[in-house]
Amino acid sequence: MLDFIIGHFNNATYIMLMMIGFYAMTGKTNLVKKLVGMNIFQWSIILFVVSLSAKRNATIPIVFGNHSPGGPAHLDASNYVNPLPHVLMLTAIVVGVATTGVALALLLRIYKRYGTLDEKELLKSVRSSG
Repeated sequence: MLDFIIGHFNNATYIMLMMIGFYAMTGKTNLVKKLVGMNIFQWSIILFVVSLSAKRNATIPIVFGNHSPGGPAHLDASNYVNPLPHVLMLTAIVVGVATTGVALALLLRIYKRYGTLDEKELLKSVRSSG
């Protein structure tokens, strides 16, 4: 059992981070804590996908020269790293940073208008003013 846990340490770590982020998003009432939980959740998914797409003893998929399929210099795809998951996660990082920036700007406006970032107090204030 211990060997299994040690062998899958990265998966267990990502799942633990994901659950911490999920708890912060659902269990906290402060909007900044919810935003931090969303970021933890997002980063755990990004790290998980990047770790799944990593290959040992593989090289980058850049091939020089004239290689024809089935010829003497036939290329084996198992020797190369697939760059697509890494590129997609790079895009996810950019989207996450932009989302965090917009969310922080919205939280700043909410705090200036209502004087609180607590979800329960905010709902009371919105219901009483409307």
